[in-house]
Amino acid sequence: MIADRAAFRSAVSGQRVGNNCASGVGTGAPFGGDVCLWGRGPIELGNLLSAARENTFCDADRQRLESLAMQAPDHVGSRRLVAQLRATQVYREYERAFRATTRLPLALRPLEALDLPHRNRANESPFCALMAGQSHSCSMCLQLQRQVEEAVRDGPRTLTCFAGLCESSVPIHVGGRLIGFLETGQVFVSAPSQGQLSQTLRQLVRAEATQHPDDVRNAYFQTPVFTPEAYEASLRLLAIFARHLSMLAEQFVVQAEAVGSPAIARARAYIAEHSSDYLPLEAVARAAHMSPYYFCKVFKQETGHTFTEYLARVRIEKADRLLRDPQRRISDVAFEVGFQSLSQFNRVFRSMAGESPSERREKLQHAKPPTGAEVA
Repeated sequence: MIADRAAFRSAVSGQRVGNNCASGVGTGAPFGGDVCLWGRGPIELGNLLSAARENTFCDADRQRLESLAMQAPDHVGSRRLVAQLRATQVYREYERAFRATTRLPLALRPLEALDLPHRNRANESPFCALMAGQSHSCSMCLQLQRQVEEAVRDGPRTLTCFAGLCESSVPIHVGGRLIGFLETGQVFVSAPSQGQLSQTLRQLVRAEATQHPDDVRNAYFQTPVFTPEAYEASLRLLAIFARHLSMLAEQFVVQAEAVGSPAIARARAYIAEHSSDYLPLEAVARAAHMSPYYFCKVFKQETGHTFTEYLARVRIEKADRLLRDPQRRISDVAFEVGFQSLSQFNRVFRSMAGESPSERREKLQHAKPPTGAEVA
C-alpha cells in the first residue's frame, strides 16, 4: 500500500468522493446509579468486603476504601485490576451489547498502555485501521491517545484527531484514584467534507505517511457519522458503566487487602478513622501492636510508603473531596483534614496533586462536559 509521493501530493487538490455511512445509538442504560446505605458506622474489613460484594458503601465505608486504594498501584496494580475487570461476565456482556447497539468500538484500558485501543477489534474505523498500518500516521494516533488519557483524569473527555474523528475516554476510579479508562470513538459527529479530506491528505504528506491517496479517501468516507446527540448518548452509557466497574474494582481491592497483614490492616483502619486528628507514629504503632521501629519497617514493605507519606496521601484524598464544595474555604479544608498550617497543606497538596488547592478547586468548578469535542 505504498504510494508514489508525487501522486500522493497531486491528489491533495481534491476529487469526487463516495457516500458517508451513518450509524445510530441505542439509549437504554443497563445499569443504575450508585447505591448507598446510610446510617452505618465504621466497619471492620470483613464487613467492608461484604459491602463491596453488595455495592452498599456508605460514607464511612468509602473513606475506608480510599485508604485501601492507596495500595492499588503496588498491591494490585492498574493492569491487574483492569485484567480482572475484563475477565468478568458483566464486562464481557456489556462490551458485546454496547458494540452491537451503538456500532462503536469499546476498549477497557489500564494506565499507560502502549498500544492503540481499538486496533484489529470489532467496529474499528476503516480510516483508523489504515492509519495504524503505517508508522508515521500510527504515531499521530498514539499521540492523540496520550492526550485523551491525560485530559480524562478530571472526567470524561472527547478530543478530535488531525483528521476530525472523535476519540473519547471515561475514567474508572477506585477510592478517588484513577486505575483505567473506557474508550470509544473513531467516528465523525458531522459529515466530513472534501475540504477536510484535502487538509487531512496534506497533513499526511507533512508526516511523510505513504498510504495511497485513493485508499485514504475511500477509508475516510467510509467512517461512520454520528449526530452529536447520538454520540453523547453513547458516552452517557459508558459513564454509567464506568461507575459500575469502579464498584467491581473496589471489591477486588478489598479482597486483595483481606489477605494482607492483619496488623497493617489495623493500622490502616486506625489511620483512616483518625487522619483528621493529630496522629503520631507511636499511636498507630500501638494500634498495630508493634514497636514504632518494627512498624515503620513492615508498613513500608507492605504499602510501599512511609507512615508520613501514607498519612499525607490519605489527608490529601479527603481534601480533594472537600474542595468540591465551593462553600468551604481552603483554610477550613486544610485544618479539617488534619494539617496544622495552611502553608504546609498547600505545599503537600501541590507535591502530590501537581497543582495548588485553589487551582484544583477552579478546575473542578469549571470542568467541561463529557462531550463537545476539542481539537488535539
